[in-house]
Amino acid sequence: MNLMTSEGYTAKIEYDDELELFRGEILGLSGYADFFGKSAKELKTEFKKSLAVYLKSCEEEGIEPKKQYSGKFNVRFDPKDHELIAIQAAGEGLSLNEWLKEAALQRLQDDK
Repeated sequence: MNLMTSEGYTAKIEYDDELELFRGEILGLSGYADFFGKSAKELKTEFKKSLAVYLKSCEEEGIEPKKQYSGKFNVRFDPKDHELIAIQAAGEGLSLNEWLKEAALQRLQDDK
């Protein structure tokens, strides 16, 4: 996945074969905003324009632009994988929650 950032916001970039354009979707919003471009330079320009329009609309409507996260979410595994993960976590002296949190945060660090 290709990511682009601007002003503290992140967008995922994909190629739309049908339109023969790159498409960006701004992530983590309470609503929806996307943009298109033929080049990286055009994508950056369109990202900023789309974000500005979205933020102005949120301000006018009194809406928080970023999605609010609670810090909690459910994860579903195949029961056999659940067992293996739980045993691994216990073997490391961690709760399942602590082990999964560490694994997820490590993945974020590895992707930087």
